Amino acid sequence: MISKKNKLALFNPLSQENPVLVQILGICSTLAVTASLEPAVVMGLSVIVVLALSNVIISLMRNTIPSTIRIIVQLVVVAALVIIVQQFLVAFSYDVSKKLSVFIGLIITNCILMGRLEAFALNNRPWPAFLDGIGNGLGYTIILVIVAFFRELLGSGTLFGFQVIPQWCYDHGYENNGLMILPPMALITCACIIWVHRARNPQLQEK
Repeated sequence: MISKKNKLALFNPLSQENPVLVQILGICSTLAVTASLEPAVVMGLSVIVVLALSNVIISLMRNTIPSTIRIIVQLVVVAALVIIVQQFLVAFSYDVSKKLSVFIGLIITNCILMGRLEAFALNNRPWPAFLDGIGNGLGYTIILVIVAFFRELLGSGTLFGFQVIPQWCYDHGYENNGLMILPPMALITCACIIWVHRARNPQLQEK
């Protein structure tokens, strides 16, 4: 059974403490890889894996890491995991790895990872740290997928590269909104999601 504390660690980041919507972290990659669903999903899964494993590793080492070098140790752990994930993508999904370009490598500097390592993994046991990593990774991934869904659907008429808007719509004058696949619309879409989320959660609004 999962204790109440562990449930909060796993499920709170999905809404009440979502790292993108509430803490406004990970925005750069949210804007950069959401022009289509495939790279957004792969990026999200990569962050989940790196965040969960790095949380566990740092939690296991928490009593042996000198405070003066803890940031360096965290960066080394995250960098090693990112390299493994990057090489896995190159080996098994080369086209997606090319689409993601440098952004997989930039997971190392993702504020969500460093924030959770500092705020949670260094102060908790491995199992809660693992759940916290999964929860925050899922919260981040959900936003990526929502933004990418609307951008690809409205900007290209496709989902995962497959045409979903029927041809008769185009025959009757429908046109894809090319603005949706440009970076500014990623920011606007994300802002709209934040607005809706805060409207539904008044306790998150600034006094």
